[in-house]
Amino acid sequence: MDFFFPEDNLTRAVPEETRIQSISAESWPDGRRIRVNIQATPFQQRPHIEVTLKNADGEEVASTSFVEPLSWKIEFTMHIRGEMRNPFTLTARLYYPDGPTDQPHEITFDVTPPATPEPDSD
Repeated sequence: MDFFFPEDNLTRAVPEETRIQSISAESWPDGRRIRVNIQATPFQQRPHIEVTLKNADGEEVASTSFVEPLSWKIEFTMHIRGEMRNPFTLTARLYYPDGPTDQPHEITFDVTPPATPEPDSD
């Protein structure tokens, strides 16, 4: 199978060298959604990426999977289910179904609940 790669002068990694380089997460102002950024090494073959979000009790509150993403830079939103229990742990795993797997990457962070409006003092 032939692949078209734009002329971007990037060195693209083979599956054995494809890794997650960084992950980050920040809460949206509503306190119920998380903006997630994942950056992997530029790849020759598109991997799969699984992402899970767990609360302080270790319960899964969100998850998603990317099957052969087109880009090595991915930004997406996760919606938190259930009660807010800080801290949250985000785990991302890059793998190839019939090939190598990168070590899971984790970050732990707190989700800031939305500010409650002050009651009117009329």
